[in-house]
Parts: sequence; C-alpha cells; structure tokens
Amino acid sequence: MGKQGSGGKDRDRGISRRTLIVGGVASAVGVGLLARGDLARMWWQMPGVDKPRTAGAVDFKGAEWVAAAAANWRRADRPADYPIDMVVVHVTQGSYSGTLQVFKDPWHGASAHYVVRKDGHIAQMIRELDVAFHAGNRDYNQRSIGIEHEGFVDRPEDFTAAMYASSAKLTAGICRRYGIPVDRKHIIGHVEVPGTDHTDPGLHWDWDRYMRLVRAAYKQAGSAKA
Repeated sequence: MGKQGSGGKDRDRGISRRTLIVGGVASAVGVGLLARGDLARMWWQMPGVDKPRTAGAVDFKGAEWVAAAAANWRRADRPADYPIDMVVVHVTQGSYSGTLQVFKDPWHGASAHYVVRKDGHIAQMIRELDVAFHAGNRDYNQRSIGIEHEGFVDRPEDFTAAMYASSAKLTAGICRRYGIPVDRKHIIGHVEVPGTDHTDPGLHWDWDRYMRLVRAAYKQAGSAKA
C-alpha cells in the first residue's frame, strides 16, 4: 500500500466492460470487425456466461485463502482476457492482520492478490485470474499481480529473511505460470507505477537480494519440472 488508506483503487471504473457489451457495442461495431482476442474477452462477460470457480482455491501452494471484499477487486478471466506480465511489490504500512481486515472491508476500495507476513506465511485474498485494485492505475491492475508485505517502509528490520524467501518463491511461481521475465522491468515496486503517489516498497527494500532469490527459486522450479 505504501501509505495509509486505499490509494490502490482501479481508476477509470466509470463504465464496466459488461455494460458496454450489453449496451450493444458488439452489434454497433460489427462482429466481423472485431479482433479474435476482443471476441474472446467479450464472450465470457456476456449475460448468462460464468466461468467455473472453486471456492477457497489458491494459486500458490501453501497459501491460506482469506477472501477480500468483492468491492475491492474485479472479476476477470486472466490471462485469457488480459495478459499477466508484471508483479508489483507493495509494503502494507501496517500489520498483517490489520491488512487482511482492511482488504476485507468493502469500503476500502483496494486490495492485493497476496499478503506476506514477516514469518513468511502467505495469504491469498484474490485469485490471480481476477483484477485486484492495488496499483492505482487501471492498465497496471489489469496486467499485474500485487503482493503486499507486512511492515513499514522506514523499518528495514520488518523485511525478514523468511519474508524475502517466501515472497521470492511466490513471485518465481507467478513468473513461471505466465512466462513473465525475471527482471526489474517486470517485477516492480508500487512506487514505479505511473501516476502513483505511493513510495513502497521504499529505500530499505533490498532489490538485489530479492531478485537473486527470485531467480534462484525460478531456476529451482524449472529443474524440478525437468
């Protein structure tokens, strides 16, 4: 989050994609003029079409499912409708338990896919296929997965070895699933999102250490599959 308060809302939410479709955009434009990708994105959002979901399912093995309020994220079918090509690193500016409560509050207006505790425990609050309101930028929300880390940006002691290791495995798994390059162009901090007023993960987040751990975890996961 980087600052107290929501700040991660999915901006430009005035007209939903479902509203546009139901309103007749498809017929106005003409199906023949629409790209195949656009048709795929539109189809699953038509009235009466619903993707199967498993209640409580997690995308990262070992994560605890703690559902965020439905108002704090947007239902999607990523990467079928929006490609996932980025991971955004956040710091909660608060406790792990407090962050879970905030993201469960429908009035907060923001959330992240994952929250990592100081001891390395991970809660998943939103499925990776759905869009979390975490980056404060609609385009970045649609194409990224947000990971919050318990602590404060001005307290380096909050970023423990267990947290770095656990988060690195999480990020490496995300990169494996979606073919995301393991580099700083695709694994970024909230502060690097265009238009944001947040500063997290801050000067005390050790990017060199984190990226080494992510690369090692990524390589290890690849060796295990070989």
